[in-house]
Amino acid sequence: MTLTSRRGLRAALAMTATAALALTGCTTNTEGPQDSGEPREEVSLEADEAIAALVPAEVRDKGVIVIGTNPPYAPNEFKDENGEIVGFDIDVMTAAAQLMGLRAEFRESDFDRIIPAIEGGTMDMGASSFTVNDERLKTVDFVTYFEAGIQWASAAGNDVDPDDACGLSVAVQQTTVSDQEDVPARSEACVAAGKPAIEKVQFDSQDEASTAVALGKVDAMSADSPITAYAVKQSEGKMQLAGDVFDAAPYGWPVRKGSELTAALEAAADKLIETGDFEKIAQNWGVEDGMIDDAEIRKG
Repeated sequence: MTLTSRRGLRAALAMTATAALALTGCTTNTEGPQDSGEPREEVSLEADEAIAALVPAEVRDKGVIVIGTNPPYAPNEFKDENGEIVGFDIDVMTAAAQLMGLRAEFRESDFDRIIPAIEGGTMDMGASSFTVNDERLKTVDFVTYFEAGIQWASAAGNDVDPDDACGLSVAVQQTTVSDQEDVPARSEACVAAGKPAIEKVQFDSQDEASTAVALGKVDAMSADSPITAYAVKQSEGKMQLAGDVFDAAPYGWPVRKGSELTAALEAAADKLIETGDFEKIAQNWGVEDGMIDDAEIRKG
């Protein structure tokens, strides 16, 4: 099985989508929470001594935790109008770091390079909408903190049924579950039933995929449920949700195999949930439907 996640055309298509985005503003990701334009409510926390004591010495001594992330994937991680990386994942991880007595340092990276960087020790962990799956658990441990499914979207007025999409063109971000599992499986089912395959159209970023849908260049897109819902809101009526959320799975923070950092992260996530700060952050970004009751350490 290839490394996949809910995350993650070639140059010509990408350039076309990027140009269209610049011209239309269809799915720009520079608004405040829930697209209101209002400043999001900041969560600023003091260190928790018990949680800080769980942080491995090599991280605690630095006072900084280095976190790999891959924008744009709004509302979870993307850049605002000032070029600052913001989003749900960023706010949650910043709060967790504060509880651990650390400063969060986010490093932008290609999505598929984050886990190798964690394995190599140049990053302490990742916070970038990583779906926990068996393949990843072979190389890193995870601490779960959220749950998301897959949801499709189409251009407004173009009703699409994900269960009956044979012959349609569907946009995906490369290296995501939508790219490597959802759309291929549906396409194979179409062919097996004697129907035309789904045309999978790959983009380097989710922004490009969303813009292609909004402009009618493809019939639909497949992405994580919070990402699809946010893209529809940002489209100013140019996009609509298609079908229900399905295949819910946990998001997790990846850390090096055997690292004691998992205990500190689990404790920090659980305290954020217990105090209501996690819910406050989730509500800021309109993703509270994906909240879980307890964080959990996952090892392969």
